[in-house]
Amino acid sequence: MLLPSTGKTYLYSEMEKTNFIDYIRIFAKSGHGGSGSRHFMRNKLTAMGGPDGGDGGRGGHIILKGNSQLWTLLHLRYYKNVVAEDGENGSKNNSTGREGKDIVIEVPLGTIAKDELTGKVEAEILEDGQQLILMKGGRGGLGNGNFATPTNQAPEHFQPGEEGEEAWKVLELKVLADVGLVGFPNAGKSTLLSVITAAKPKIADYAFTTLVPQLGMVEYREGKSFCIADLPGIIEGAAEGKGLGHRFLRHIERNACLLFLIPADSADHRKEFDILYKELEEYNPELLQKDFIIAISKSDMLDNELKEAISIELPANIPHLFISSVAQQGLTELKDTLWKILNKPVK
Repeated sequence: MLLPSTGKTYLYSEMEKTNFIDYIRIFAKSGHGGSGSRHFMRNKLTAMGGPDGGDGGRGGHIILKGNSQLWTLLHLRYYKNVVAEDGENGSKNNSTGREGKDIVIEVPLGTIAKDELTGKVEAEILEDGQQLILMKGGRGGLGNGNFATPTNQAPEHFQPGEEGEEAWKVLELKVLADVGLVGFPNAGKSTLLSVITAAKPKIADYAFTTLVPQLGMVEYREGKSFCIADLPGIIEGAAEGKGLGHRFLRHIERNACLLFLIPADSADHRKEFDILYKELEEYNPELLQKDFIIAISKSDMLDNELKEAISIELPANIPHLFISSVAQQGLTELKDTLWKILNKPVK
């Protein structure tokens, strides 16, 4: 059975007015197992029959299922309690009780489930149709028919069903994209996405125009494509939760490649890159193992001499390009570089 509309979310205030929900908190409870039966066969032909108590049914599971048609946890926003059905008790004639109905929670790809108390990641959904049991229902108890022996042919013993599990769980969405755009607010990320994909992000000349991740498919040569995500801009201190903080940073964990976008009119291009690099390192050092590319945006305002000066500033071990989304300059080279990185042989 699919999860009914009864739940609760814990949301950051900035996101309460949007349809993009990437963090949700629910109380989940799997079903109790049914009790085994204590029964002895009695009918008009059998006055003193043997034990025929059936087993109890399993309690319902809480199951997560991937759905590629979902891109947010919005559909779970008002669910408060997710409670699976208990298993039925066993009955006479060795009849096993019915299993409790499972609860299936459909989530977008890239969703992880954590235990709120321990913070441990318990499930991760990455494929359409993938199903993982988040909380197992309790096993049904054995009826007294299971305990008959040659020396004890009329056992009174039977088992109660096992208790289900209950806990507060956190569902957290991390956007799945091949390339993540990283940069300060107003670096030109949304403009670039709107030019090289069919996505239509909000574009304006003020900080944090992009409050939620925007995904777009980049059409490459011969019908090939890859996914790129415009993510909310980093500010200094994002790893400590300033600005959009962790709300942004968790969405880059799954990107295979990070494209650092630094505007040509930046006062200090190397310092801007170093700040971005430091925020990633402080949040999660493993992010530094990803492939990096630097793109200098708005470069139509630069001449060759200025481009050379900027190139000297930038790290020598990271490839860089000069692009202009408005003037359509350097975009083919950017796509070629990204495609080459995304499809390089695995060592």
